[in-house]
Amino acid sequence: MACKTKTCLGFHLFLLVACYMQHFVGGSSPKVRCLFIFGDSFSDSGNNNYIPTTAKANYSPYGIDFPRGPTGRDNNGKTEIDIIGERLGLKKFIPPFANILGSNILQGVNYASASAGIRNETGKRTAGTNIAYGQQIENHKTIVAQIAAKLGGVKNAKKYLKKCLYYIYIGTNDYALNYFQSNLYPTSRMYNPKEYAKVLIDQYSAYGKVLYNLGARKFVAVGLGKIGCTPMVLANSSVNGPCVEELNDIEAIFSHKLRSLVDKINTKYPDSKTIFRNTTAIILDGSRGFTVLNASCCPMKKSNGFCIPDSTPCPNRSEYVYFDGIHPTEAANKYTASLSYDSTNNPKITYPMDIKHLAHLRIKIRKNYICVPK
Repeated sequence: MACKTKTCLGFHLFLLVACYMQHFVGGSSPKVRCLFIFGDSFSDSGNNNYIPTTAKANYSPYGIDFPRGPTGRDNNGKTEIDIIGERLGLKKFIPPFANILGSNILQGVNYASASAGIRNETGKRTAGTNIAYGQQIENHKTIVAQIAAKLGGVKNAKKYLKKCLYYIYIGTNDYALNYFQSNLYPTSRMYNPKEYAKVLIDQYSAYGKVLYNLGARKFVAVGLGKIGCTPMVLANSSVNGPCVEELNDIEAIFSHKLRSLVDKINTKYPDSKTIFRNTTAIILDGSRGFTVLNASCCPMKKSNGFCIPDSTPCPNRSEYVYFDGIHPTEAANKYTASLSYDSTNNPKITYPMDIKHLAHLRIKIRKNYICVPK
């Protein structure tokens, strides 16, 4: 009897060790098979280069520190999701949907579009054409169909896609280029701040369900930053101080509701996992090497915050939080990406886990055993 007990205990110990190894031990291979990116100018890598809009960054001084020069990325170098992709072990940058010719779509596609929002009309009256979140999902449907054709059917495609990561950073423009533009949009007269945030979250949730039905199972939902602290807002404000807190407070309602939505999604869809990134919990200040917190590194257009074409940016870009009037420098993106990927020492930044643990997460049921990393 004692021998049988030891055998049983040993078998259970083996299962626990195997479960740990399965979820948390990574090698040199990519942590995820593919990465799909939805969002706005914080993630756009060239989709706006080919559409009539003033919200594009395919000119100097953008890309001054990027190997390929100006590509459409709205800063001096890599975007946050570029850097996260590197941390995930992906060998190449995820290509923009507008330029996937010759690219391996099985590694992922970037659908993000500068000035875009959750709402279809967002940004269009201020900057021109963009690819709203809904259209980004339509573009993803096109890619999913191509992946299904490559892999031999929809069933195989969904089996493949459930191991991919879906990064969603959108909503800033629904405020900056919609709700806060009362002379161009009626939304601030139609809804109070809480109502508007609910409208956005309801639409965000509906789009998430579409992605789930297309095979997505791992989501990163990024909360909004502090628009009231950006150089563009400060340049157009009479407020004396480092931030226009009224704008930050209104935006924060959306992020609070987004975190609550994450809990609801994880309860409703136990075969998927969504995490929330609390952008406002990331502090970029002198203790992190940033000495210029609220000024643009490049000479910017006061009207939209983008760099003046062919202007000369600051030489000490690693000390600036912002490259232009809205978008962080590569240095700021590196710090933010690092904490988002691994927030072990900063648990307030991601919830309920960080990107590293989400990437390794697998839920498999074998007989009566379920391996679920905590």
